[in-house]
This record gives sequence, C-alpha cells and structure tokens, in this order.
Amino acid sequence: MTVSTEFDRYPKTGRFLAGRLRSEMSEAEKTELEGLVVDTMTLRDGARAIARGDACNWSAILIDGFVLRTLENGGRRYAVSFHVPGDFVDLHCFALRRLDHNIDCVGEATFGRVPHDAIARVMEQRPHLARLFWFATLLDAAMHREWIMKLEQSTVPKRIAHVFAEIWRRLEMVGQAFPDGFETPLRQSEIAEMCGATAIHTNRALADLRRNDLADFRRGEVRIRDRARLEDYAGFRPDYLYREGSLALRRAG
Repeated sequence: MTVSTEFDRYPKTGRFLAGRLRSEMSEAEKTELEGLVVDTMTLRDGARAIARGDACNWSAILIDGFVLRTLENGGRRYAVSFHVPGDFVDLHCFALRRLDHNIDCVGEATFGRVPHDAIARVMEQRPHLARLFWFATLLDAAMHREWIMKLEQSTVPKRIAHVFAEIWRRLEMVGQAFPDGFETPLRQSEIAEMCGATAIHTNRALADLRRNDLADFRRGEVRIRDRARLEDYAGFRPDYLYREGSLALRRAG
C-alpha cells in the first residue's frame, strides 16, 4: 500500500513509520493508532509547541509540517534534530513527563495529540504496537548519534550536505519528496542552527554547494542534481535510518 493511500485511510497517523515498520502493522493496529488522536492543533511558523520543562500529559504526532528539537544556551538557539510528518515529536514525554529541550515549528505545522493514559493502555494491551512506539524513540536516538558524529568530524558545507541528504531520505519515506530534491520551510538561519555554524559560514557553505553543483538551496526548496554525488561528499550513509543497508529491518528467519 502506498503512502498516499495510507494517508487517505488514516489522515492523522498514516505516515507513522512509513518506509520502515509500518508494513508490519495490522489494520487493527493502524485503526487503533488513528483513534488515539483525540484532537489536532495547527501552530504558526516560529511557534513553540512544547517548551523545555513544560509538564505534559499528552504526546504529539506531526501530521503536516516541519519541526526542530532545539536547545538554548548563551542567547543562541541550537537545533539538535528535526521531524517530518509521521513522527512522534515528543513520545519521550510519556516516560519523562517533561522534555529537556524545545519543540519549535518551522513554517505552519499540524499535530495530533495523544493522551498519555491512552499510550499507557497501549503498553498494557497492545505489546506489538508498544514495541513500535519504543522503536520510534530508539530511532530518534540513532539519528541524534549520527548528528553528533558529523558535527565533530565534518566541515560546515559537509554538515549542510548531510542534513539535506537526511531530510530528502526521510521525506521520501513519507511520500513528500521529489526525484530531484524537496520543498522545505527552512531558512538559512535554521540551517545554521542545525549545523552549529554562524550565519556567515552558513552563507558561504551554501554558496560552495551551489557553485560545486551539489545542492541548490533557495527559499522554499532544495534541488539536487546527483544524489549519489551529494551523499558521497557528505559521507552520508543511510543505514542509521533503518530502512536500507546493514541496519535494514528484515523479518527474522
């Protein structure tokens, strides 16, 4: 079943784990997950969906839009990861009650809210669905580790190339990418925050990527002529996304 068909049938949760373990979900599990969403909310560009330290009794799945996980220090904001439609942006809240970071919207974003008492029932009554929730949080951790490594070892142009490569792959999984790139509400300032770079270095790095015909970032879209060349330049290996490569998810036996 294609992502678009799934989204038509399950408009709030049809992109959850698309391209990975969604194929192992039963129709009953998909229906139950859709029913966990008690309401939706749409927030404006720049809105903070959840602030660090806020007490939460619900978690949110991103239905449409793009959000950043951010930390603030010394008057600066740092983006430590991002989310695309289908991701639970704060499933961690179920266990932690409070986040140690913020969830910030980039462009308009729509969320579905799932009460924590409903997640608790899933944990007790639906062990396979509970395991998929657990997988989603572990996947967040795997992506975060990759970011830490790339920040340590890469130049700013290569960090940006890596971010573009990951966004493209993740949007592709949920049916929101193009053969030659993707649309994005990201601005240059947010790319700088994602790569731990200054505005000046980010501007120069984007110019380098454009001049070398690796990626062309313009407000609202990223166009990439040669995916393999971009990924090779960035040192991007998609294994940590658990879709393909040595970490691809396969049925046992």
